[in-house]
Amino acid sequence: MKLRDALLLAVLAGGFGPAAIAGQSTPQTKSEAPFHPPEMEKVESAGPANAKHPNVGTANRQPLGALERIEIIPSSITMNGRHATQRLLVEGIFLDGHQEDVTARAKISVTDTKVATIDGVDFAVPQGDGLATINATVEGHQANAAVSVKDFSSASTWSFRNDVLPVMTKMGCNSGPCHGAAAGKNGFKLTLRGYDPEADYYALTHQALARRTETMEPAKSLILLKPTLAIPHGGGKRFSTDSPEYEVISGWIAQGMPPPRDSDARVTEIQVLPREASLRPGAEQQLLVTAVFSDGHTADVTRWAKYDSGDESVATVGNDGHVTMHGYGEAPVTVWYQSHVTFSRLRIPFPNKLPTTVFSKAPRNNFIDDAILKHLELLHIPPSPPANDAAFIRRAYLDAAGILPSPAEVDKFLKDSSPNKRNQLIDRIMKRPEFVDYWAYKWSDLLLVSSNRLSNGEMWSYYNWIHDSVATDKPWNKFVAQIITATGNTQENGAANYWVVHRDPLDTSENMAQAFLGINITCAHCHNHPLAKWTQKDYYGMANLFARVRLKTFASTGFRPGVGPIFNGVTVYSAPTGEFMDDRFMMPLPPKPLDAVALSMQTPGDTRQYFAEWLTSPENQFFARNIVNRVWRNFMGRGLVEPVDDLRDTNPATNDELLNALVKDFVAHNFDVNYLIRTIMQSATYQTSSEPLKENADDDKYGSHYVIRRLPAEVLLDAYSQVTQVPEKFDGYPLGMRGMQLPDTAVKSYFLTAFGRPSRQQTRESERTSVPTITQALHIINGDTLNNKLRAPDSSVDMLLKLGFSDEQIVDYLYLASLSRRPTDAERSALVKALAAAEQEKIAGVEDARRAALIDMSWSLLTSEEFMFNH
Repeated sequence: MKLRDALLLAVLAGGFGPAAIAGQSTPQTKSEAPFHPPEMEKVESAGPANAKHPNVGTANRQPLGALERIEIIPSSITMNGRHATQRLLVEGIFLDGHQEDVTARAKISVTDTKVATIDGVDFAVPQGDGLATINATVEGHQANAAVSVKDFSSASTWSFRNDVLPVMTKMGCNSGPCHGAAAGKNGFKLTLRGYDPEADYYALTHQALARRTETMEPAKSLILLKPTLAIPHGGGKRFSTDSPEYEVISGWIAQGMPPPRDSDARVTEIQVLPREASLRPGAEQQLLVTAVFSDGHTADVTRWAKYDSGDESVATVGNDGHVTMHGYGEAPVTVWYQSHVTFSRLRIPFPNKLPTTVFSKAPRNNFIDDAILKHLELLHIPPSPPANDAAFIRRAYLDAAGILPSPAEVDKFLKDSSPNKRNQLIDRIMKRPEFVDYWAYKWSDLLLVSSNRLSNGEMWSYYNWIHDSVATDKPWNKFVAQIITATGNTQENGAANYWVVHRDPLDTSENMAQAFLGINITCAHCHNHPLAKWTQKDYYGMANLFARVRLKTFASTGFRPGVGPIFNGVTVYSAPTGEFMDDRFMMPLPPKPLDAVALSMQTPGDTRQYFAEWLTSPENQFFARNIVNRVWRNFMGRGLVEPVDDLRDTNPATNDELLNALVKDFVAHNFDVNYLIRTIMQSATYQTSSEPLKENADDDKYGSHYVIRRLPAEVLLDAYSQVTQVPEKFDGYPLGMRGMQLPDTAVKSYFLTAFGRPSRQQTRESERTSVPTITQALHIINGDTLNNKLRAPDSSVDMLLKLGFSDEQIVDYLYLASLSRRPTDAERSALVKALAAAEQEKIAGVEDARRAALIDMSWSLLTSEEFMFNH
């Protein structure tokens, strides 16, 4: 057998790679257990994937169990006017802890039918002003709810804003594929999802010779004839003549088509019930949606709301808000009415029989653990045990500073028996210069520091300003505010280079929202956003905040061979006046941050100051949520909201309670990013093992165990340089500069490009990729980067040979240097045996056989999953 093959087999037999993953490794002590990628473990999963649980589904419902009590939802009902109705739910709470919609099994009555009656099974209908009680009975259990009817005899007028537009939105008339498209359909254009009631009213009542509405004979109106298919309609049948939709639109036309008015009551919020619920497999659950208006009244808008499931493997939802549960896990069901969004969390707990002590005795270091364990307990997912010290020190160094701990640091930490050693280690890492390099690089990705758009001097000025800000732990709100309001020469004020990268008000507006709010508003460039509440008026109003920014470029002051003209930078300043106008509106819109009060067009001075104050305000939850979510993803492998730069209301967090708590704590500590980092790293959640239990193997988003992921390109390259002791040479930079110290991603590096380094062209997390490719595999196996480092003179291999280390010492050193742990007895024995065989080949006349053996052994370690993945 060839020597390289023998070494590879020895490494595989020692505890990583396919042999170990299949369960062939020798059991080890907790502190030195080798890494096992959970996605390849042969465990029996109790996870949510329906393919693994064929018994989960509507056709195989679990038995209901014993009913403990029932409730009527809502518990108090107010109906205003004769057009109001209220859908009812009878919710059963069962002894096993789950709840379920039992309305179909209930007997419902009203104590006074002159006030209200029950239509069908579950609708309360007003009959006259007064008070009454609704009673429900299920299997001997009773519940009641108070009902009040007001203004029944008053004249009731249909509202275009609050009645007609919601009907058209629900029916899809103003959706993107229909008349809400940028160009409309067949000459009829509505604003997307009814964001501009005045424009929609004009289109319906005045355009096309006003033939779409007929006040004298409402039934002859095109907006009724076409959706009922009385005449051909490209959009098909949308509703029938006996439907509530027809009643609303025909009634509004018959009443003279009252227009939208400034005095109209506006929706201030929407509420959904049940807000959360634990259900059984196959259960069905109706949702109720209530709109709260600015004049204080409420209305049941369940029929007019739109619904979407965040995880259809767990729950699907119908057009009427009727949910069907399928698989284990949790699904946020998003509810959308007008421009307001909320969600209901519905779950099927995993079928794991867990004692309460699993959660009560789990480690809790801070409020993060309380929120995570509370959520895991609801889902019946147990947390994995804490990571051992070897795994933790490697993980902490890589996640916080992008480097590996040295063998001496690992050895010292493993021997340390003090109870607070992990917190002390975190503090030491955060004081290292590599910590500053790592986070300066991360924010440089976000802020697009690159010589592709900046001169070399400006690029360095920009990067150094970011680096100095991280080094001084500048509060995030101050850091961002200084960028937004930056003025002066770009060589002297690094923050001003942001305005050289983003010169156009539209580009600036989009980037500000993406980078500092985690919101993508690009869709609103052409039409109202289809997935969020942002309108074109929001988009162009925000762009007008940056219309007064001016740049002045100085003439060259010389010429440098190989470089070109030498400039003294660009001066950024704010003009006293200026406005941005787009041809879509043919007039400038008042400068306005998203979700804020607009400035007057006559407001003098730098409007960026107003934007900076709004953006970084403690009341602006998007700002703090964005940075908290980005930092969380760095340490936990995925954001609480994923993707991290998509914080729209329709994309809820996996643990909203935790995200809100983190945001509150972050703001309370003055936007201190280092404090946030320390809080996350000190949590027992972050310090949990990456090895899954059979009951949590399918969880990758609830925090039951650490999520394994491949090292970023720059970190992986630096790790190769660190272990081999052969630094990388980047063109134009001194030997020894690490990949994480580079200010510019335009630096040529085949390795970094192949392994997913972002080009910094867009502020998108997706620019960086860790998707494995054939190119990466081939480069690791046969490419120059790693192989040249291993073969280089004075590498770590030569150092070990010159120091005269024994085979046992060499194996121990390489494991500590690369994997941050000592080898197991099986690993050490196999590798020492292989090195001894190499020595015999040398005796037999093969030159440098021991050096070749060490190179092969190092290559095997550095290409292993245990090395290339953070765990």
